[in-house]
Amino acid sequence: MLHAVIMAGGSGTRFWPQSRRKTPKQLLSLAGRRTMIQQTLDRCAAWVAPENAWVVTNAVQAAAVREQLPSLPVSNVLVEPAARNTAACIGLAAFEILRRDPDGVMFVMPADHVIRTDEAFGRAAQRAVSIVQASPDSLVLFGVVPTFPATGYGYIERESRLDEASPPLFRVKNFREKPQQSVAEQYIRDGRYFWNCGIFCWKAATIVQLLKQYEPELHAGLQEIDGASGSDDYQQVLEQKFPAQKHFHRLCGA
Repeated sequence: MLHAVIMAGGSGTRFWPQSRRKTPKQLLSLAGRRTMIQQTLDRCAAWVAPENAWVVTNAVQAAAVREQLPSLPVSNVLVEPAARNTAACIGLAAFEILRRDPDGVMFVMPADHVIRTDEAFGRAAQRAVSIVQASPDSLVLFGVVPTFPATGYGYIERESRLDEASPPLFRVKNFREKPQQSVAEQYIRDGRYFWNCGIFCWKAATIVQLLKQYEPELHAGLQEIDGASGSDDYQQVLEQKFPAQKHFHRLCGA
């Protein structure tokens, strides 16, 4: 089955004073009547059932997330024990999905994106899912054509186009972290770089295996958390065993 995973952490600092620690930007109505996290769930409602939608957040914001997304089962709001990086967030969700659905496909997205073209986004999402279903070892990520030399975004360097279907599909050559202005300008002139928007699609089993291969400490911690799920010791394991920050792009071969 297909599962939507919404990453909804954050400390509420980027849009201060509108946002706060308890109400970061994804919990605010900044681009419409509904909050950003509500819009994110709305965006995938046509192709993911509520029981297969997940949110990974923190303890401070979990109650507000549940209140804003009443269609989600309470157990589908996963609470990180500590602020970590993307790999830990995704890994926590992957283990949970894998336990319930060994063949599950994950479509992962941030909670705070403004996307005005929901139909086009849906087509791209379904294409990504079809690629992963046809090739279970695939890792698919979304890139955005840059419109200016942004220094606050990471970039994806592409290689050759893999087919003639639409939206276009490219092999990833490299990931580039937030560049200096002159480097960002070069990326724009080059034409082979996309903004990395943090949207991914893959099988839960595949990403768990890659965590084991490339981030064994992180995998071991997540495995122990998963093993304690439902027990009286679960919260203690969460607090003691959640590993330190990891560099997510290593999993994608960069």
